[in-house]
Amino acid sequence: MSVELQSVPFDPADAKAALSQLPTDPAVFALYGAEAKDEPYIGRTPNLRGRLERLLQPSAKHPRRLQLAGRVRRIVFRRTGSDFESLLAQFSLLEEVYGAKALERMHLRAPAFVRYLGGNPYPRIVVTNKPSQREADWVYGPFASRAAAERFSEEALKLFLLRRCTDDLNPDPSHPGCVYSEMKMCLAPCYKGCSDERYAEEAAAVQSFLATRGDNKLVVLRSERDAASANLAFEDAAALHAQVQKVEAVQALAPELVQPLSKLRAVILQPPAVGPETEVSVFLFAHGKFRGPVGFSTVGMRIQNEQSGSSSLFAQPMALEPVPELPESPVTETAASSGDKAAKVARPMLEARMEAVLAELEKDAVPPSATVRQAHLALLKRWYYRPEVKREGEVCFPNDDGQWPIKSMLRSVGRVAAKSLAHAIRT
Repeated sequence: MSVELQSVPFDPADAKAALSQLPTDPAVFALYGAEAKDEPYIGRTPNLRGRLERLLQPSAKHPRRLQLAGRVRRIVFRRTGSDFESLLAQFSLLEEVYGAKALERMHLRAPAFVRYLGGNPYPRIVVTNKPSQREADWVYGPFASRAAAERFSEEALKLFLLRRCTDDLNPDPSHPGCVYSEMKMCLAPCYKGCSDERYAEEAAAVQSFLATRGDNKLVVLRSERDAASANLAFEDAAALHAQVQKVEAVQALAPELVQPLSKLRAVILQPPAVGPETEVSVFLFAHGKFRGPVGFSTVGMRIQNEQSGSSSLFAQPMALEPVPELPESPVTETAASSGDKAAKVARPMLEARMEAVLAELEKDAVPPSATVRQAHLALLKRWYYRPEVKREGEVCFPNDDGQWPIKSMLRSVGRVAAKSLAHAIRT
């Protein structure tokens, strides 16, 4: 599925002729004047025809309303299936016209990251809104806000003895130190309170903690806690359990989206702009840029109806034929066998279809410009951190081994398709 830009000529003397050609669907649009040097008016709307009728048809009832009919000679638009797709398409149009200023036009703020300064002889961590692509392995995020990144950074440092000072250290025993060294919350490399090797070991532990969102530390602590409990060392087990709880509290401050920038990959599933009953739009975020949409066909997929109160057999999103829940009999066994065979045929087919969509999105990866990377990160952050009740679509992340969880993704496709179908029926 590909929704291309469409163009309609506009004559102010016969506005209705052009406006009647426009759909009433959600869309992103650009209004161009007669002169090539004129800047276009770019916007997004849930109802293209209704919005442009207000802009291009004068109304005596609303004399103060913005009117552009006298300046417009061409309407360019692209239908979109969701607010997320509209934002992405709007940025693409603005970026073509305004370049780096497109960020300001959309009021996009660069998201916050926690950066590990591994190039410093005595590494520390800082919060930044300008992640370095050259050090993408040492940049972790994006967070919902700078305040959220600072809180995570502060709480994470409480688990380690890394320095908090911003000085370029030249270790000297005569250095007075600081309050953190007095409180035993820092290894105090400033006055050689530790060896360089010991500080490097602590810094590596912090980097590993950031890269795994605390999982590496939790694995060790939980193993030690369970071993202490098995050996009946309950006091030690209680102390280790308290440490586990502290690490879990810090981990909760970093959602699943928080990853090393170099490894940040996500698939976002959205309702399509065309044919909501047969396709789901798949977007891939990788290497700092969104790609897509590519349509995933739901033909042959059993869409789950969460409101029907149906059995788990009906809820299987990959069964081609429903399996009725009836008393056991030879006929029932035959129907069940038929349903199982259909499901076994459907699952590999749907999995292969999803793999083909992902392969299409992954190919021909072109490194984005700094402007595009910053904008797409901001759009990803804006969409992901919305309240779930307002966040349309679903997101999927790779497994720990970097592979996509295809079966889980198909279940997500089923949920998005079900909601899209229900919306189409209501409207």
